Amino acid sequence: MELLKTGAYLVNGTEIIEDTPEAQARLQAVAGPDAPSKEEAAKGTIAYGILEAHNTSDNMEKLKIRFDKLTSHDITYVGIIQTARASGLEKFPMPYVLTNCHNSLCAVGGTINEDDHMFGLTCAKKYGGIYVPPHQAVIHQFAREMLACGGAMILGSDSHTRYGALGTMAMGEGGPELVKQLLNQTYDINMPGVIGIYMTGEPIKGVGPQDVALAIIGAVFQNGYVNNKVMEFVGPGVEKLSADFRIGVDVMTTETTCLSSIWKTDDVIKDFYDIHGRVEDYKELNPAKVAYYDGMVKIDLSKIRPMIAMPFHPSNTYTIEDMNKNLMDVLHDCEQKALVSLDGQVDFKLTDKVRDGKLYVEQGIIAGCAGGGFENLCAAADIIKGKSIGADEFTLSVYPASTPIYMELVKNGAAAALMESGAIVKTAFCGPCFGAGDTPSNNSLSIRHSTRNFPNREGSKIQNGQISSVALMDARSIAATAANKGFLTAADEFTGTYTKPAYHFDKKIYENRVFDSKGVADPSVEIQFGPNIKDWPAMPQLAENLILKVVSEIHDPVTTTDELIPSGETSSFRSNPLGLAEFTLSRKDPAYVGRAKEVQVAEKAIQEGNCPAEALPELKHAAEISASGIPVIEASGHAGGSTDVGDVQHLMPVYTFNTGGVKGGLHQIDFEVTDEEEAYIVTAKMFALAAYGLLKEKAQRSRELVDQYEPVFKNSAEYVEFMEQFDSKEIFE
Repeated sequence: MELLKTGAYLVNGTEIIEDTPEAQARLQAVAGPDAPSKEEAAKGTIAYGILEAHNTSDNMEKLKIRFDKLTSHDITYVGIIQTARASGLEKFPMPYVLTNCHNSLCAVGGTINEDDHMFGLTCAKKYGGIYVPPHQAVIHQFAREMLACGGAMILGSDSHTRYGALGTMAMGEGGPELVKQLLNQTYDINMPGVIGIYMTGEPIKGVGPQDVALAIIGAVFQNGYVNNKVMEFVGPGVEKLSADFRIGVDVMTTETTCLSSIWKTDDVIKDFYDIHGRVEDYKELNPAKVAYYDGMVKIDLSKIRPMIAMPFHPSNTYTIEDMNKNLMDVLHDCEQKALVSLDGQVDFKLTDKVRDGKLYVEQGIIAGCAGGGFENLCAAADIIKGKSIGADEFTLSVYPASTPIYMELVKNGAAAALMESGAIVKTAFCGPCFGAGDTPSNNSLSIRHSTRNFPNREGSKIQNGQISSVALMDARSIAATAANKGFLTAADEFTGTYTKPAYHFDKKIYENRVFDSKGVADPSVEIQFGPNIKDWPAMPQLAENLILKVVSEIHDPVTTTDELIPSGETSSFRSNPLGLAEFTLSRKDPAYVGRAKEVQVAEKAIQEGNCPAEALPELKHAAEISASGIPVIEASGHAGGSTDVGDVQHLMPVYTFNTGGVKGGLHQIDFEVTDEEEAYIVTAKMFALAAYGLLKEKAQRSRELVDQYEPVFKNSAEYVEFMEQFDSKEIFE
């Protein structure tokens, strides 16, 4: 895999010309004298065309996007709808799908989960949405089957909202962005860069989409190569991949930190739409004859080998072959990295999983929007058919991504092959991806074809001393490992035949169970609430002055949303904002909430018109400083002969500081700092206090000084003339 250090032109979809000084000449030689400029060629990407079509502003550098469709799951849609309701929502202005694939199995006892679902169903009726009941489909599979359209844009309140392989530019964002769309506002971003992902070759037998995805993530994550950019998949290698394979790679692009993704489309994708009964939604997408990309990743698919991403991030990648060759070294390295990720809170071990020189894992899972696709599960069934996963610690669970996929697996015998081996086939659910279900025992290692392997994503509770971990792998290698009774095995060792059965989509399942308003709202419907569903708390106007205090520090180089509010057991509280807030930083810093509440009392005092210093005694010192005013010692007249502030002060008002803690002449060889506290800390405080004094009360003091200032020189020309008199005009032989 090669990452170009510059941008690049793609000509006719097959020839790459790097952006070097010779690029324009080469471009004209290939594309002719009318070859476009770099600026024009940048408009030739697929991404640019889609963004332009959805931009409501007249400026392509400052985008204001309206999406075609929205999608949310049951962790997020309650809060989104409640926020929109509080802001005047009357009707969903676009198709909005509410799936129930996240908190369906989270709660232990109580009615919380189903209360959320009934809230979603009644809101879909009242505001004109689509409601997908629990266990029918995970959010992204339903979107692929029923929502995606060529050239469209979809916004989802889940980070893995990616349908680029089907020609839909999709983005995952926080709930407030969906609220804005529901209120007919726009998604406002700068025009993103576009990175070409140029594919050649064809995957070898045993290599699946997760292998390709992990190889890409490993190459681009640490260096930020695609950060907040659009990944555009092009090149002849794309044509060698099935629709399911492309989808499996595409969904993992989130882990590269890119903004979104888009792929060129062809008859393979047209067949996908045809199979799902909506061929009219297909659109052929290709870059222009000449397209310019801000970067280019060149991938030879034939060189990808079965991969593994070790805990605790998808970018911690190795080939399984290299992993097995250097087993103890890799495991030890992961243990050292864990000391940072886990803050040393638990005793984490991986080296103890080596048995007879082989890595033994306790659990395998193939699930969700990444692993639960039809082709992945059929391939897994082919590998494991007629074998046994064993009666020891190792377990295997399989989650088809939708009920239509599940039914087809039953019809073609793949489900039976999996179950006969000892695997458990479950319903569509996202739990294994975010830590709500299938939690292995303490200090166990789980291999999963899912999206993430952050700490806590497997359901462990570090704050309680409970830790397990996840390594990401492709379904094929997970099945090969299962057939080897839990000993790590790459799928390229499988010598059997992949049956590659055809897929038949049965839409009757959704027609019989999914509520679709067809965009028609019914205002007469009463929303069904549960006791845990709380309206958003009143948001008072911010006071002129805010009380801020740092109450927590996190030094982990990779901080995720799970560090802020852990997944898993907290999911059932997503409909209760104040209840959910109680879990903030509960894994990283359990004392954070208490410390934050101590400061909050001061803010509440301000809102109530009371003195915050009475509510929070430590503020009294700060209040005394503020009340006394900041003394500013001003020098009279003007002085200075340097090339910095001393010059500037002849033309405009400036403050200069002469501080202690030093000896010797400034800018001289004998200059020495003798007191670091006085020289650095005190100086910094002087700067801060001076800035405060100048800017408080709407910068009243600054305005006075500017109004009173009389420059030595009336303008810069006068100053230049003065300085030039010091220049010598004599010429010496």
